[in-house]
Amino acid sequence: MEDNKTGEIGHFARIPSTRVSKWLVVGFWVLALGLMFGPASKLPDALNNEAASWLPEDAQSTRVVAQIADFQSKNEFPAVVVYERPAGITPADLAAVSAQVARFNAIDTVERDAIGPIPSADEQALQVIVPVDAGEAGWDSLGATVTKMRDAAKDTPTGLSMHITGPVGYAADSSEAFSGIDGKLLYSAMAVVIAILLVTYRSPVLWLVPVLSAGTALFVAQGAIYFLADGEALTVNAQSSGILTVIVFGAGTDYALLLVARYREELRRHEDRHEAMAVALHRAGPAIIASGATVIAGMLCLLFATMSSTKGLGPVAAIGIAVALLVMLTLLPAMLVVLGRWVFWPVRPTFGSVDHTRDGVWARIGARIARVPRRTWVVTSLLLVVASVGVLQLNAVGLSNKDSYYTAPPSVVGEQSAARHFPAGAGSPVLVLADEAKAGAVMTAVKGVEGVDAVAPAVSRNGRSLIQATLADAPDSDAATAALDRIRDAIGTVPGANAIAGGDTATRADTLRASADDNVRIIPVILGVVLLILILLLRAVTAPLVLIGTVVLSFGAAIGLSALVFRHILGFAGADASLPLFVFVFLVALGIDYNIFLMTRVHEEAKQVGTRRGALIGLAATGGVITSAGLVLAGTFAVLATMPVVAFAEIGFAVALGVLLDTLVVRSVLVTALNLDIGGRMWWPSRLARDDHALGDRAGSVDRAPESEPELARTS
Repeated sequence: MEDNKTGEIGHFARIPSTRVSKWLVVGFWVLALGLMFGPASKLPDALNNEAASWLPEDAQSTRVVAQIADFQSKNEFPAVVVYERPAGITPADLAAVSAQVARFNAIDTVERDAIGPIPSADEQALQVIVPVDAGEAGWDSLGATVTKMRDAAKDTPTGLSMHITGPVGYAADSSEAFSGIDGKLLYSAMAVVIAILLVTYRSPVLWLVPVLSAGTALFVAQGAIYFLADGEALTVNAQSSGILTVIVFGAGTDYALLLVARYREELRRHEDRHEAMAVALHRAGPAIIASGATVIAGMLCLLFATMSSTKGLGPVAAIGIAVALLVMLTLLPAMLVVLGRWVFWPVRPTFGSVDHTRDGVWARIGARIARVPRRTWVVTSLLLVVASVGVLQLNAVGLSNKDSYYTAPPSVVGEQSAARHFPAGAGSPVLVLADEAKAGAVMTAVKGVEGVDAVAPAVSRNGRSLIQATLADAPDSDAATAALDRIRDAIGTVPGANAIAGGDTATRADTLRASADDNVRIIPVILGVVLLILILLLRAVTAPLVLIGTVVLSFGAAIGLSALVFRHILGFAGADASLPLFVFVFLVALGIDYNIFLMTRVHEEAKQVGTRRGALIGLAATGGVITSAGLVLAGTFAVLATMPVVAFAEIGFAVALGVLLDTLVVRSVLVTALNLDIGGRMWWPSRLARDDHALGDRAGSVDRAPESEPELARTS
């Protein structure tokens, strides 16, 4: 066989598969894991959860954070403490709360005295606003301050309810929701992967190899990212750290499944397992590398985002995929060759044994599609288009605090209590910065804005003034956003004021608008990058355009069906503005993998037997393993739903659904039907498109089942 020659197989495929080098590869990764394990465990300490690490870089809210240092810490957030007694506040209540305020002021993270207690107009509630400095640890550290505040309020009189809300309360609840996220997601993802691998391999041993390889990739990636984050070369926050775990385990296991499947196929054709692995790497490696490169390129497109949190996710995920790709192409094959054929026990692929993929379920599905390919792809496309109509129900305009969790956390209960007695915007004012000389004019402009309940006197330092405006509506409401826009319009008309508006409401508004802008900006860039990679890989134009079209259909159907489930079954109030972009990135970058795996195999077979025969052989050979890979990826993203945060659950559900659609419908039915109908024109303008008809005539009729032609079961 030609592939037995070192030159034909290639030097890279030989690296992890020779009798000597396999041990060197294993030793290298054991050493790398030992060196990176410690730094990986320190990654949570290097996370940057400061406000600026999440916000759009050029937004007014970000500029306010950067310029407010003369008045307060840029990481200062208000804790709104609400005390409520429906029968009316008593003198004893007022005395007890006043004593608690003194204890609040003594907490180490409270650098400025609290304001209050402030009685409500109906005399049924008190409110205290405590300025909390989160410091460099960011919002994730605020949970500890809330705990200290609750300890300081243990002597609250019986019958007087006490709630902590406002930005600090929301951050504490968010911190609780994300507590131990890396461990939870890791163990959940491992459980899903192990379960699916056990079903796929039907071996009590083999599943360990991909799982150990994926774990190695995750720890090495986390260690590398820690060094970059610690050296301030990379910004990593809780969101990107959590998604890193899911994407490395999901994509890494996918690559493992595809390589193991090809290795098992080659073990039936080669007596020497080292030779079998070399051929498997030579054949499957390019497709896996192309898939990994597509994911990496797609993730790096996020660098074009205006949202800092989205921009930071790009290189983090790209590093994770790059490490996973390297591990699965070196450590995984080396371990498999070291362990030998027994690792497949109890069904060992012995030399010369029969490969049943040629007469399996996917071969039979392909035969059915071959009878009416045009009708199949037209009907399938129409169904996907109909499913896409559900996107009109998505309502991706952001989630309010009360709608961001499955249940009402303490901060939401406190927000509802405060709204019954105080202006809804109390505790989360709009922060207006202006030149001191124009402070009076700016204050007058703000006071005249509809939706502003009160304006505090200006505080001036170093030539700039801070003006705080309390809104009549809740800071996370659409009415508050509208009031903020009116404030910005009003202060913008004051000449020479250099006025900007920030604060909680401004942060939310700027984030929503930046996310919407990122959707329009980045999605076309990702499509262009993926299209270019497909053109280079398949050396054609028609097939990449067709595949891009199927991916867009798959994405539309996934978002449409998800939107219907979110609104009418799960009862979610809406979706985060970044949901479409994240789902698109993960579905296109990761979902295109399955089309790459299928089409590279079809391309390989088409050179020998023509495109129509190659399409059936490719589906039969890759159908089972791609289905397993899809289940793994869908399962790992579905574990995001274990988080009590609606935005994470929506991302996990939509990506999992999209991967299943892509695996079971788009790749297996739609793409195969298109291959059969379009035929050799798929490879236009390459030479294969011109030679396809002759190859098909030589191989025989497409209507004959692949398994009936043993000459097609090539050994290389």
